[in-house]
Amino acid sequence: MADWRPILNRRNGGIPRIMGVLNLTPDSFHADSRVASLEEAVRRASDMVRNGAELIDVGGESTRPGAAPVDPSEEVRRAIPVVEAIRNALPSACISIDTRRAGVARAALDAGADMVNDVSALSDPEMVDVVSEHGCPVCIMHMQGLPESMQDDPGYGDVVAEVRRVLGNASRSLFDMGVEPEMVIADPGIGFGKSLEHNLALLAAGREVVPDHRMALMWGVSRKTMFHHLLGREDTRERLAGTLGVAAKAVGRGVDIIRVHDVAEHADLFAAMSALEGG
Repeated sequence: MADWRPILNRRNGGIPRIMGVLNLTPDSFHADSRVASLEEAVRRASDMVRNGAELIDVGGESTRPGAAPVDPSEEVRRAIPVVEAIRNALPSACISIDTRRAGVARAALDAGADMVNDVSALSDPEMVDVVSEHGCPVCIMHMQGLPESMQDDPGYGDVVAEVRRVLGNASRSLFDMGVEPEMVIADPGIGFGKSLEHNLALLAAGREVVPDHRMALMWGVSRKTMFHHLLGREDTRERLAGTLGVAAKAVGRGVDIIRVHDVAEHADLFAAMSALEGG
């Protein structure tokens, strides 16, 4: 396994660390992010690391709006060989497994993954045990409903307060099992059971959604449907500019990790912004 502890060092409002998206599914919403073979997956991961990604997020189930659930055995079949291959090819890379199932998370961690990215904020009751037993970092993301229906009619009284409450409940279950707050990452779940107005409110709130100040904050906005609603860009291939605009606002706002499809472009953006600020 890689030395992932430096990844969890808070940037104190500076430049977010980059997590590259590696989709092993035939139905992920951004077609250009899909990989169809083991060789392509390793090559894509290598490119991401070379271009500036500090984490690689491997996912075997699409959780885009309207997506049907994948059988856990199929998710394992897709993801575990890729985790093993990346670990062998890139020994120092930090690998995240993007799953909401404890069994898949356990298999991935045993195969060499370093952390868990759970889009369901620990909906599987065994996920807390897996994280605690492996002593690994975990990202808990807010999602209202399930992927197949979450965008039908999302509703909140106070979206920021409600997201913070759900993330707080999930994080406390981890703390109760001895997981250190510094090992837990909060993600407000942009586009997961939210309207455009909800998404914008959560982004504007920044670290207000994080239930414990010791936890890190991750944003995942890359090429999402919010840019269709906000900018009229229906094709995901036309949403990079909007994505980079949000990433620029993440700088200096306490965002510690940003999950993206386009690693090189985000690395260039952050390097240019850092240079303009004198380092």
